[in-house]
Amino acid sequence: MLKQFAGVLRDDQGQGLVEYALILALIAVVAIAVLKLIGTNATNKLNQAATNLQ
Repeated sequence: MLKQFAGVLRDDQGQGLVEYALILALIAVVAIAVLKLIGTNATNKLNQAATNLQ
């Protein structure tokens, strides 16, 4: 029983997939944050331009 448990702990077959999933999740979070920041800045600039035109 103890040998089987030790074998499971040393098994790193799915490790690469988990690492790729974590990297993908990090990229998604960063992309969402950047898009929100750019969107907010773009909205502010367009509102400012519209105010100046009036």
